[in-house]
Order: sequence, then structure tokens, then C-alpha cells
Amino acid sequence: MIHGRHRRLPNWSIPALYALVAVAAALILPRLEAAYLPTLHAGMSPQAAVAILSSVGTGMIALTGIVFSLAFVMVQFSATAYSPRLVTWLARDPVLWHAVGIFSATFLYSLGAIAWIDRAGSGKTPFFSSWLVIVLLLVSVGIFIGLIEKLSLLQIHRMLAFTADQARQVIDNAYPPLDQPQSLVDPEAYAGRPLTQTLYHAGPPRSIQALDVPALVSLASAVDGVITIVSPVGDTLVEGTVMLRLFGARRPIDERELRSAFAVGAERTFEQDPKYAIRLLVDIAIKALSPAVNDPTTAVQALDQIEDLLRHLGRRRLEIGVHRDRDGTARLFVPHPSWEDFLALGLDEICYYGATSVQVMRRMKALVADVLAAMPPERQGSLRRHQKRLDAIIVSSFRDETDRREASIEDRQGLGMPRTH
Repeated sequence: MIHGRHRRLPNWSIPALYALVAVAAALILPRLEAAYLPTLHAGMSPQAAVAILSSVGTGMIALTGIVFSLAFVMVQFSATAYSPRLVTWLARDPVLWHAVGIFSATFLYSLGAIAWIDRAGSGKTPFFSSWLVIVLLLVSVGIFIGLIEKLSLLQIHRMLAFTADQARQVIDNAYPPLDQPQSLVDPEAYAGRPLTQTLYHAGPPRSIQALDVPALVSLASAVDGVITIVSPVGDTLVEGTVMLRLFGARRPIDERELRSAFAVGAERTFEQDPKYAIRLLVDIAIKALSPAVNDPTTAVQALDQIEDLLRHLGRRRLEIGVHRDRDGTARLFVPHPSWEDFLALGLDEICYYGATSVQVMRRMKALVADVLAAMPPERQGSLRRHQKRLDAIIVSSFRDETDRREASIEDRQGLGMPRTH
């Protein structure tokens, strides 16, 4: 599943690379022009060229400071309204760092190009060196527009849609349609085999971001063993945490090869983890329901996205934990969340923190009823239990009979258009 996954360079290396290329171009390109194209000129006087390039350079460095000061203030401010994990993830988006790089390259190259205007009193203005600054300026304007578009994701409705889109993509890629046969874990496949090897985490805490399933299946098949993953995607590893166990193998597997099949990092990612996107949506909803914010409408908007994700999951085969080699032999067992796990993750905390909000209760009543109507019979039992739990919470949270009736109405808008039966 992470076959061919490459290690990302640190974000600071992007603007650093732009700066190095700009300095190298400023040192090399004018010399090449002077050597091979001595008669080609930019068509402007040295005084005009110096004025233009110096204006571009000084203006660009000022723009860089202003834009990124405002950008980071917006990100920090938004972190108080949404989940700080999500906003921090957006702050590390490559577009932001490419913008820093382009702006810095334009500034540095402008300074370098000025040095070759009227070189040694020649009265000449290099053609390519001068016009390249204008090209970089136009590119900077384009990346500035892209940066504004990226920062517009900080609007609440776009933030919710963006988060849910990440989950939908993972769900579509990871889970097959419901009409495909189940791939259930068969304990007999490894229960009778002796334990050959246990892999433990060593080092600082790390989150499992992805698993290289083909590599693990290949490793298990090569030693005729069975691997069971103990710490799946989304788990946080601390010193001594069991990562996997190998059963019935002819020999142990090199630990370096096993560890390389785990993509780990400082925090969770969306790559193979739809739970993480749902977790972030729930975080936004319960923060909106806190007394300090008191914004139930944002919680209702988060429930809109959660409902759609539950509908996607409910139409998918979630039992995908068994992976086989080319001969059809089960070689890898990976724990995956069940339908009940997804329901608990998406609904329980919002139900608890929104228990006294008429708006949230009405939206949750409509959500559970609509998802129930759209699900096959094997998915309906858990939803009926959630319906009963919602009714019990409404009874215990609202003492007044009129308030109870209002909170028990199904309403997709929370407070807008009650559903009549």
C-alpha cells in the first residue's frame, strides 16, 4: 500500500533550494551572456534597468515579510477555532514553502542581476538576466494567487470539506464494494504455529502513517511464515511497543526490512487512515460545542460531512485485514476498524458534548435515521442502538417536555425544516 513511497524532504529545504538556484543563476547566467551573446541587449537604459530591478528586489522582500506574517497569524488564529492538528498540517503544505522559495529567488536574483548592468562602464543591459527578473516577478504573482487560494481553506466550510475529501479518497482506495466476499481473519492460520519473532519499537514516540502491505506479504512468504500486525496505522509507538509478530517461519526476518515496511512520523496522516479524518471532524465539532465557543451550527456542518463518510463506509466491505500471497496462502493479518468502531468514533463524543443542544440533537436524529434507511440489513443493528441511545440522552438532558419534543424532531438543518412523518 505504500509501495514506492518516497521519503519527503524537510519543508525548509524547498526555499533553500530555490535560493541556491537563484544565487547560482545570478553568478553564471550573466557571465554566459557576456561571453557568448555580447551584442544582445535588453532594450532599456541601464538607469531604467537598475530602477526596475531594485524596485522588484526591495518590494519582493517586503511583500514576503508581510504576506507570511499575515499567513501565520491566520493559521494560529484558526487553530483556536478548529483542530490545531489540522491547521498545522495545512501550514506545512508545499504551496506555502514554494511561495517562500519563489519570493526569495526573485529577491536574490534581482540583486545579482543589478551587478551586471553597465558592467565596467559598458552601458549595456544583459537581455536574459534582466528579463528573467520580470519572468520571476510574474511567477511570484501566480504563486501569490495560489497561496491566497490555499489560505482560503481556513474558512470553516472549506476546512470541513477538505478534511472529508481526504477520508473519501482513502475509503475509495482501501475498501472494496460491499458485494465482494469478506476477507475475515482466521486465527487457525497462525494459532497452531510457534512464535518465531516479535518486533518492538525502539526510539522516540512515533505515529504509524502507512504500511507497505506487499512488502510484508513478500517477507512472510519468503520464510513461509505468517505476520500479524499488532500496531496498525494510526497507533502511536513508544519505546518497547510491539509492532508485529511472526509465526511459524523457517527463520527470523531481518528487522531492518520489517521496520522499513512501516512509514512512521511525528503525527498521523490521511494516507491510509480514514479514522484520522473523522477524528478531526469530531474535534472541530466538539470544540464548537464547548462553552468557550458555543457554535452548534459548526457542529451541524461537521455532522453533514460525517454522515456522508458513514454512508461511504456503510457501502464498503470493511473486513480487509487478510492479505494473501500469489498462491492464495494467508501471510499477513492487519487489524482494521469495524462498522461499529466507525459509528462510535463519528457519533459518540458529539452526542455527549452536544447532549444539551437542541440543534445538534435534531441533526443527529436525522443523521442516524437517514443512514439507517440507506444501509443493508447487516449494518442496521448498530444504528438502531444509536437511535435508542439518542432518545435516552434527550430524555435525560431535557427536563421540560416541550424541550424534549423539540429535541426529538429529525431535522437535517438542526433548526430549520423539521421532518414530518
